[in-house]
Amino acid sequence: MESFDYLSVLHSIILGLAITQVLLGFRGLILTRLKVKIYLPTVIWAGLALLIAIQAWWATFGLRMRGNWTFLAFIVIVLQAISVYMAAAVVLPDITGDFVVDLRDHYFAHRSWFFGFMLAGVAFSAVKELVLNGHLPGRLNGEFHLIFGLVASVAVITRREWFHKLLAPAFALLFLLYITLLFGRL
Repeated sequence: MESFDYLSVLHSIILGLAITQVLLGFRGLILTRLKVKIYLPTVIWAGLALLIAIQAWWATFGLRMRGNWTFLAFIVIVLQAISVYMAAAVVLPDITGDFVVDLRDHYFAHRSWFFGFMLAGVAFSAVKELVLNGHLPGRLNGEFHLIFGLVASVAVITRREWFHKLLAPAFALLFLLYITLLFGRL
């Protein structure tokens, strides 16, 4: 067994759990739709959490040829995956009982945690590049990292609803551009 095959198992499990969290959240929204007050930014961020987990898994395939692994490199990759999982875990509420669930209330109650985990994911992604390749992400990738990090930082500290309503679709377009430009092919 190649070392990448072995090491990627734990990474894949964590990202698989992140995907499961979001899908279970969407399932809960569908099954209890009569008692859920929809808030579009929450739904968009949940879709993005799913896409980010998938993109992280996709991007990891680029490491398959790497033969020399250190524990530090592995732990940074795992910490990035854990950050993605935690963002996915808090983006949608657990829906139980007969209570009305307001996605706007949930969003603002947990936005600092969600965007904190997003910021951690960006930071671990940059550190991963440093640990694996001896430098921070390249120009275009580095610019996206900087933008993603700044956006997450601002989102952690601001409660302005207009900002969050604009941020979700804007970030979705930005992340799709990121994938298109940097990860369109294996």
